[in-house]
Amino acid sequence: MARASREIWAKRVERWKDSGLSAKEFAAELDVSPKSLMFWKWKLRQLESTKGGQIAGGNKRQPRTARMAPHSFVQLVPTPAPPSMALELVLRDGLVLRVAPGFDEATLLQVASLLGAAR
Repeated sequence: MARASREIWAKRVERWKDSGLSAKEFAAELDVSPKSLMFWKWKLRQLESTKGGQIAGGNKRQPRTARMAPHSFVQLVPTPAPPSMALELVLRDGLVLRVAPGFDEATLLQVASLLGAAR
């Protein structure tokens, strides 16, 4: 028996789906192996999920990302960051030191050192 082309198997698998028969029953009608029928069902599904039904480089396994549906996407929606709170230090003598978000730690340490030395 000559090898059947992919197109012939695609038609066979489509007819099998429409028949409502089991793989064993339908394969018996075609005089083919049920395993061949199941293989081609799987193979055609794999080919449909690749770009244009083509497998680049022959039978090489494609990377998982290449097998994704061409129109799949994930939408990322930015959410506003919570407002950063300014740091406010109230010293004993009533002096208030406000430190904005994103302050330079080294500078704050120098200011704190100077304030301590001025006392």
